[in-house]
Amino acid sequence: MKMIEDYKGKRVLVLGAGKSGTHAAELLQQLGATVVLNDAKPSDQLPEISELQDRGIKTITGRQTADILNEHFDLMVKNPGIPYDNEVVARAVREKMPIITEVELAAKITDAEIIGVTGSNGKTTTVTMITKILNEQRSKGHAYAVGNIGISATETAMKATADDTLVMELSSFMLLGIQKLHPRVAVLTNIFSNHLDYHKTRQNYVNAKMRITMNQTPDDFFVVNFDSDEWRQLSKRSKAKVVPFARSSEIDHGAYEKNGKLYYNDEFIMNASDIKVPGRQNVENALAAIATAKSLGKSNLAITNVLETFTGVRHRLQFVLEADDRKFYNDSKATDIEATQVALEGFDQPIVLLAGGLDRGYTFDKMIPQFKKHVKAAVLFGQTANLLEDALKKAGIQDITKVANLDEAVPVAYRYSKPGDIVLLSPANASWDQFKTFEERGDEFIKDVEKLTRQQEAQ
Repeated sequence: MKMIEDYKGKRVLVLGAGKSGTHAAELLQQLGATVVLNDAKPSDQLPEISELQDRGIKTITGRQTADILNEHFDLMVKNPGIPYDNEVVARAVREKMPIITEVELAAKITDAEIIGVTGSNGKTTTVTMITKILNEQRSKGHAYAVGNIGISATETAMKATADDTLVMELSSFMLLGIQKLHPRVAVLTNIFSNHLDYHKTRQNYVNAKMRITMNQTPDDFFVVNFDSDEWRQLSKRSKAKVVPFARSSEIDHGAYEKNGKLYYNDEFIMNASDIKVPGRQNVENALAAIATAKSLGKSNLAITNVLETFTGVRHRLQFVLEADDRKFYNDSKATDIEATQVALEGFDQPIVLLAGGLDRGYTFDKMIPQFKKHVKAAVLFGQTANLLEDALKKAGIQDITKVANLDEAVPVAYRYSKPGDIVLLSPANASWDQFKTFEERGDEFIKDVEKLTRQQEAQ
């Protein structure tokens, strides 16, 4: 890692004591900063901070109020999920204090090459595909998946060498806090209307996403989904070499699908049907990974070795098991309408859908075409059960049951299913009405499916 002087002698407030915050605090102290770590949770809910306190890092816990800034600070390193209307952040903005996120720190100190991936959907799967491909037939160093995927970028950056690659999953929240982060390859998977409660307007959200390419030069690559005219137009903002990918649009270069085959610049790579993970969205993710890998000089064999064996990321259209000729899939990461639409379109078999969750104030009528074409029955739970039921009835679905929770939903879904069907958890909603995270929701689904199938086998 580079022992940069940027933070030596500076006073830095780290806001949020999650993994990224604690690793950022450790790094800043190593770089000579005086660090204060703040979290709204009380200290007894933050076991990770005791080691920081032993290192001499001051902690303020149990509150997150603007008076924390009565002490002088030169910089704030903000947890990406803390909004800008938080009173501490809002005061820092008013006082023109620089605010960055942890990925900016990682970018400044790492010797490794950086690949950045952003988008509304498909980020984690694309990051994982790219990382695995870059590690195929690699003679020196290692590629690491970091960032929004759940692995601290600073922790990895402190250990990485110039022979390594950091493949960063970058959320819009993270990208608002970058200054000099410079990816060799930046990837935009897609942009829908997400996180408007945080960004306030769609244009703000789009602008945040596009920050991924703001420091790129003509020597770099910007890999962009060309299946939307909006995204094509956005690519013109970049100074980097644009490398398009497309599943449903005709393009004359880049990575694309044609007649069920995947190509890169007219070179055949593989059959789309040979991609191990199901769904059209995973063809798009694979095309983004192919465009990235080929831009970096990886071989077709490295690409196919991964894409023909990779079975998916946990909670992202993850195959759980097959029982009684029914396949169960966990797509708990589908926290918005678009993700569930894509999941439904990924199957040709009849689907028993499990859906529902936090009510964010929108209806589900835009899903009616997918409901009509793909869903045979639905089991609904959570705050949006009634709203989903309305849309499903408009689509002509007769077999609908509302239940209190996911535990009750799985046995009902099984009773609706027949041999050859897909039983799919793809909620189209955030999980926070009944679960702390979408991961917790997906884990619960897996446990319920395993319990159900054990009971079936015992009969």
